[in-house]
Amino acid sequence: MKKIILSLLIVTSMQSCSQKPETMINQNPNITANNIVDEIAKQVVHYPSEKIFKIKYSNDACYFEMYVNGVRVYKKSNRVLGNTAVEINHLLFFKSRKCTVTYKMYPMFETKEYPKILNTFVDETDLELILKSYDLKNEEADDIEYIKHKAPQKEEKVIPDYSRYKFAEAGKTYYEGSFDFDVAVPYELHPPFENAQDLRKLDPKQLEAKLLKKYKEVWNVYQNKEYDNIARLEYSALKDLYVSNYDSKEIINENISILFDKIYNRTTFQMQPIEKYKIEFFANGKMAALMQDTKDNRFRGNNALWAKVDYDGGLRPYFLNIHCYIPEGETEFKVY
Repeated sequence: MKKIILSLLIVTSMQSCSQKPETMINQNPNITANNIVDEIAKQVVHYPSEKIFKIKYSNDACYFEMYVNGVRVYKKSNRVLGNTAVEINHLLFFKSRKCTVTYKMYPMFETKEYPKILNTFVDETDLELILKSYDLKNEEADDIEYIKHKAPQKEEKVIPDYSRYKFAEAGKTYYEGSFDFDVAVPYELHPPFENAQDLRKLDPKQLEAKLLKKYKEVWNVYQNKEYDNIARLEYSALKDLYVSNYDSKEIINENISILFDKIYNRTTFQMQPIEKYKIEFFANGKMAALMQDTKDNRFRGNNALWAKVDYDGGLRPYFLNIHCYIPEGETEFKVY
């Protein structure tokens, strides 16, 4: 009996030594993979009117990035020819305020939609953004349109009674524009980076080293499938998303289950090397991220933290679009 007990102790000791210790995550310590749905759901409030704001966009012969209040809006597609919409409630942080949409346009370079490589904007380059909303409590009503904004064009007279319009920045390699709008929403979000330090004031080399260290830490969390730590890292952004969309507990549970069960838990989920990146600032310097530095439209504008996973019918990239911030009075990065 003593030999059996001793053998069990040895095996247990060997297993404990072989297990990788979990990363110490310095945020949301009370959140776990088991309680994240409940913790988010109990903060959702319902109202007589529940508007969802969205920006409809149509673009041609260009690649573009879009920001609301300085925070990146991640589109489902990076096609150089597109027509769809993205919802932005999770970026409307205060009940009533003036918001700013900023967009950055780039040449499309090489793409399957066009037969030749274009390294500059062309006459046909075009971008239109339309701010709209619909009401979850009045689904029969039409969408409300607030603002229609178009990238600058110049008129060219063909004949006295007919003009054609060309992109005003044709021949150039970059254009940035913006427009403001006033918005009122019933909820009030206070993102954790609200009172963060201005990272633009840090030494660039020290900032890069510090960011890369944090990225490697987060990389290990996902690669090692540390589900409680993943929940802690994603909690703040997911909370703002579901609270601002007035989502039910059933919807929250369904979506988070897809994340954990059908993506992170897959044996094919493999984190990829952190490479070919550039530092980009968000929210007036309060957040920073390592972004893909490439002209490949499949990857442009996404985070340098990404994985490959066999999901939804094939092996595809899955981008972990994290942003890092340092709260005032602290020295270490946290993730949003």
